[in-house]
Amino acid sequence: MIKKIDLGLTGLLIIIQFIPQEKNLSDDQLFDISKKYEIPADVQVILKNACNDCHTNKSTYPWYSNIQPVGFWLNHHINDGKKHLNFSDWSSYTLKKKEHKMDELHEEVAKGEMPLDSYTWTHGDANLTQAQIDAIVTWGKKAQADYKQQMSTE
Repeated sequence: MIKKIDLGLTGLLIIIQFIPQEKNLSDDQLFDISKKYEIPADVQVILKNACNDCHTNKSTYPWYSNIQPVGFWLNHHINDGKKHLNFSDWSSYTLKKKEHKMDELHEEVAKGEMPLDSYTWTHGDANLTQAQIDAIVTWGKKAQADYKQQMSTE
């Protein structure tokens, strides 16, 4: 009985390798945050290393993303991350949404809830130092204040 279960699981793992996965690889920069809002160079590096794979429309995939069920899990994380915050769609957000997203961004980073531990396990440069956390928080608070001011003048 155990042998049949093992054989069935092995067969299932082999079969799911052939299920195609849509990759998050768009080069569309039309609504990207960097096109409408100045981002300090140090913050751009942090975003690239710790945020963009899950919070833009272009991810850099590790080799193991082609092995299922890991690829399914990674795509779920990417889609969920983009649902919450997508820097590639930033210009399409309302001012109120931009202000709210910046508030969430600096709070999540300050609390250590972002980037996710599961991401930093395999992306060592996504482990943020206190100086990097401070840079993101400072930038996020400034951007949030800028959006609040813009909303008050509308």
